[in-house]
Amino acid sequence: MPTRVLAIGLLVLLVLPLVALASSSSPGELAAGLEHPLFWPALRLSAKTTVVSLLVVVVMGTPLAWWIAASTGRSARAVELLVDLPIVIPPAVLGVALLQAYGRSGLLGLSIPFTTTAVIVAQVVVSSPFYVQSAATAFRKVDPDLMTVARTLGASPAQAFFRVAVPVAMPGLLGGAALSWARSMGEFGATLLFAGNLPGTTQTMPLAIYTALESDVRAALAISLVLAAIAVVVLLGLRIGPRLWLRSRGGPP
Repeated sequence: MPTRVLAIGLLVLLVLPLVALASSSSPGELAAGLEHPLFWPALRLSAKTTVVSLLVVVVMGTPLAWWIAASTGRSARAVELLVDLPIVIPPAVLGVALLQAYGRSGLLGLSIPFTTTAVIVAQVVVSSPFYVQSAATAFRKVDPDLMTVARTLGASPAQAFFRVAVPVAMPGLLGGAALSWARSMGEFGATLLFAGNLPGTTQTMPLAIYTALESDVRAALAISLVLAAIAVVVLLGLRIGPRLWLRSRGGPP
């Protein structure tokens, strides 16, 4: 009984804020919030930057994940540790680190901060570990014998990778991409410090919530509900997507 009470208590702690958010606005208030000047520019910017950052993560993260999965040496484990660091480092610390690396007074002396590019860079840094982790785990499940057979049949390493390894690992790749995109969509701390909060340029949806709370709670609630709905869609996709892929490939549902 005590363990059940503790379990229910944690479940209530997790679910109650979402219930409160969902019931906090009437349809009219939600519509008014969606008409706020902050909403659509922030939504467009978030959509654009998260798509670009996801493309960067997938294009650059897929070969990195394959190398990590195929390697057994200490160097691969060290690289894997470095990839995972953004998960445990506070986002505000990452924002300061990005300024020190890519700011005008930083190591490279660039003018990236407080631009849309800075938003994308911040999103890539904070979200890439989720994709690389999932992709590496998926690639580890690829049977090496399948790759060997593909090579003996005349396939090049690249052809064997794209025709054998990627289709086998696709459920994990899709799941990692969804998690990475969701993390980019919700990124706040690193973006605020590295890119700022400039409407139309760097003000993504989480930053718009932060701004709206100071003047119009309805807009903050509307944006929050949209982000929560996106999270639900991503979660459903993570549950259903891999099953649909396996079913389309003739595997077990």
